Amino acid sequence: MRNLLTFYVILKIMKKIEIYDTTLRDGTQAEDITFSVEDKLRITEKLDELGVHFVEGGWPGSNPKDAEYFRKVKKLPLHNTRVVAFGSTHRASLPVDRDPNIRALLDANTGAITVFGKTWDFHATHALKVSLERNLELIHDTLSYLRPEVDLLIFDAEHFYDGYRANPEYALKCLMVAQEAGADRIVLCDTNGGSLPHQVSEITRKVKKALKTPIGIHAHNDTDCAVANSIMAVKAGAVHVQGTINGLGERCGNANLCSIIPNLQLKMGLRCISDEQLRKLREVSRFVNELANLRHFKRQPYVGDSAFAHKGGVHVSAIEKHPETYEHIRPELVGNSRRILISDLAGRSNILRKTEEFGILLKKDSPLLAEILHQVKELENQGFQFEAAEASFELLVKKIMGLHRRFFDLIGFRVIVEKRSETEEPISEATIMVRVGGHIEHTAATGNGPVNALDNALRKALEKFYPELKQVRLYDYKVRVLTAGRGTAAKVRVLIESGDDGSRWGTVGVSENIIEASWQALVDSIEYKLMREEMGQG
Repeated sequence: MRNLLTFYVILKIMKKIEIYDTTLRDGTQAEDITFSVEDKLRITEKLDELGVHFVEGGWPGSNPKDAEYFRKVKKLPLHNTRVVAFGSTHRASLPVDRDPNIRALLDANTGAITVFGKTWDFHATHALKVSLERNLELIHDTLSYLRPEVDLLIFDAEHFYDGYRANPEYALKCLMVAQEAGADRIVLCDTNGGSLPHQVSEITRKVKKALKTPIGIHAHNDTDCAVANSIMAVKAGAVHVQGTINGLGERCGNANLCSIIPNLQLKMGLRCISDEQLRKLREVSRFVNELANLRHFKRQPYVGDSAFAHKGGVHVSAIEKHPETYEHIRPELVGNSRRILISDLAGRSNILRKTEEFGILLKKDSPLLAEILHQVKELENQGFQFEAAEASFELLVKKIMGLHRRFFDLIGFRVIVEKRSETEEPISEATIMVRVGGHIEHTAATGNGPVNALDNALRKALEKFYPELKQVRLYDYKVRVLTAGRGTAAKVRVLIESGDDGSRWGTVGVSENIIEASWQALVDSIEYKLMREEMGQG
């Protein structure tokens, strides 16, 4: 208990806001999200590195997976984070000391427990099907029973904002009962996610005046206001913020801690974690998405790939002089970095910045710079897209400057797709002939489709000369129809994302023939890998 009190005193002195992560419980209620026990343990370690104060591990009475997590998490050497067990008030049909879910909460042996209870009269009478007085008893009896057994007891006031708007006297009475029963934190929940910032601010301010117990906020994102609602609750007096990494959660998700933490810390001067920990934010965001098997949201504020990406020539020219002209913070504060995109909107500043990244220094009046800019605009007019294919752009630059070396020459290829009967899957086979130096290699391979067969055949032909190509994997393949109204004769753009153990890169091809467009992107991907190896960057 003394350590807990010391922790709270430090938070108060430093004007810190408590960060409570519920990715492992609320986040897993999102559609298509499932974490194994090992996933949950690894995420717990990452959240500890980030400096999150509390991690809600799950509901130990609800399923074997969460029970196993609470057994195993005790072995983790956590330095910043307290693991919290989550559950509900006891069943109305059982006394609190005989409810197996309450016993499971204590058996989790976390020393910290969060209990949620109904604070909306409608939910008490229609969901729990109990009287309003009986619902108050459930809150009081559960918290009073747990209070002597734990050193941190949090009450999540479920549906509080809806409940307050419907019946403010009863909603507040629920909070008063929780306070009297010994709750250390009372968290106001916008469970349906339907509240707006001005409503959250007004109601939170009234609750703050009515209670002695520190209050918190738990917001869902059904109006796309969860982050704003959390910020407004803090301004109104909340000292404890609940949310998830990347906003994962049921329906439209929970409040996104990847936005809330930097908003509080960098915009409002309220400390949540250390500056060093804040620089891990993007890393943790991507780590959770990887384990959830989700694509990273490029446009996510602060941590997305596009958060500090600049495409317009005027923008790039300005940030070269003063980054704050088009950036609200320095990207490295949250572990991100600035990106300069190349497109038909690019100006000389874009090209100069990108070529500098390649280790090529050009002057503003260089005819090569003008030629590169001209070629980019011409190719993008044909349908090429270099902002998502920077490897193809680097190869283009080096070809124009005479710095490109061909690693092989195509003599020819043939791709056959054969379907032998109505019920059988098609068979794809590619035959290819290439010249490497003075050697001619002629080989064939099959694949899941014509492009996969061509990729396999090209690799098979080249790997004996360039064994490093065995490291290359194809991560993503996209086809975009460019000329509407031409049906199957339309021009298409193929974007390929490839990578090895150290990095990933994008390449592009455009043609009326999807195989030819794919071939262009495949060749660029392989040449880019070989170029990097030759330069010692592989």
